Amino acid sequence: MRLKRPAMFRLFSQLPALLAALILAACTALPVAPPGMPEVFVQALQQAGIDPAAVALQVQVVDHEQARFAHNAARSFQPASIMKLVTTQAALELLGPDYRWTTRFYIDGVQEGDVLHGDLIVRGGGDPRFAQEDLWRALRRIRAMGLREIRGALVLDRSLFQPMEQDSGLFDGEPARPYNAVPDALLFNGKTLSLRFIPDLINQRVRVGSEPPLADFDIVSPALGSGDCGDWTKRLGMVQALRGERGVRFGGAYAASCGERSLAVHLHTLSHAEYAEAALRQIWIELGGTLAGAMREGPVPATAREILQWQSMPLASVLTDMNKFSSNVIARQLLLSFALLPTPQPPLVSTEAGAARMHAWLQAKGVTTATLVLENGSGLSRSERLSAAAMAQVLQLAWHSPTMPEFIASLPIAGTDGTMSRRVQWLSVRGHAHIKTGSLQGVASIAGYVHARSGRRVIVVCMVNHVNAAAARAAFDPLLQWVYDHG
Repeated sequence: MRLKRPAMFRLFSQLPALLAALILAACTALPVAPPGMPEVFVQALQQAGIDPAAVALQVQVVDHEQARFAHNAARSFQPASIMKLVTTQAALELLGPDYRWTTRFYIDGVQEGDVLHGDLIVRGGGDPRFAQEDLWRALRRIRAMGLREIRGALVLDRSLFQPMEQDSGLFDGEPARPYNAVPDALLFNGKTLSLRFIPDLINQRVRVGSEPPLADFDIVSPALGSGDCGDWTKRLGMVQALRGERGVRFGGAYAASCGERSLAVHLHTLSHAEYAEAALRQIWIELGGTLAGAMREGPVPATAREILQWQSMPLASVLTDMNKFSSNVIARQLLLSFALLPTPQPPLVSTEAGAARMHAWLQAKGVTTATLVLENGSGLSRSERLSAAAMAQVLQLAWHSPTMPEFIASLPIAGTDGTMSRRVQWLSVRGHAHIKTGSLQGVASIAGYVHARSGRRVIVVCMVNHVNAAAARAAFDPLLQWVYDHG
């Protein structure tokens, strides 16, 4: 049907208005990039489907009071693991870089020759990095004292810290992941078991080795499978034994094409005491000793005699382990350690007491705490929050601190090691930035220092709280490169 001339005229006369409305609607729908935000970063965010409103960013030269660029910097964001940087600087100032934790060994009874008619007692001192090699060396020293046979019990004293919730699956339903380990006064090896899978093609089986070796702990190997390796961890079908039992079994298969691979498992079905006992008993046996009695928990009795103090590695070394590989349980142990410091009225050594001590330290240093929410100091939390501006303050504080070398050395080097080892591989910023990363579902973050082409040291803090946050990690690389080029 042909339109009459007046109708056609009205239609064409309305076209400019319709086009203007469509253009306005389209422009309104697109996120507006903040003025001054690096264009390459904005483009990467757009490709990830992330609105800049969900991003906090601050770029600041370490010697300048004013930020070079700030966007949403005063707003409170979930930081994920970059919260460990706050805990790091607090630990360096409150505890000191050479601070050490002490695990104490006692005997209670009468020793005749190489036989102890009594108990061996271990008191945990909160060491966040008490590892297999430490326990082996400590027990070897005790064997060198002439003690071989223990006819009493193994007593474990974990009373230094207030008892904590042990359900490590509460955070994300993944209790077997090592990052979900819970702190303890007698934390051993992060309560983690390292499993190594070795295909045996001759006997058509999979051999499974484990570190540390655990007494009375059964490992049922997976079947030897075929095909591509693919997502091999899911195919294993791993099941941990029920609480109180000791063992791991694999109902699935391990493809021969995978070759030799390792998997770290958090033994969440064992208590801290059960795990420590299994390791200690096995090492003692391998050193030629015997331990007849069962394990029990309790305080060190007044009749006990101290025979050995085992000191941890210094705090500065512990911080490197924590930040390079983003260990949550080390950060949580540090927070608890703040509550061990002398006070007029010593509180219970609890997470709340440690957080209060850290909060007071931040206020005393003039760091903005209005946006700060502390829970455990690791960033493995849905309640912890922080602003980019406050994080930049902490980084500036750390840079001008006497312990700056220890702080910087603990951070991953971009494109070289730790959680940054595979990042910025083909960019010139590689090797020129010390950056801590953070990642949770809906959260991605980076914070640290870039040594720019100009020779200046530049603080960069970026947090993304968005459903597509995982995709934002690809945007961090061009951001770091921009800071390197223009800082």
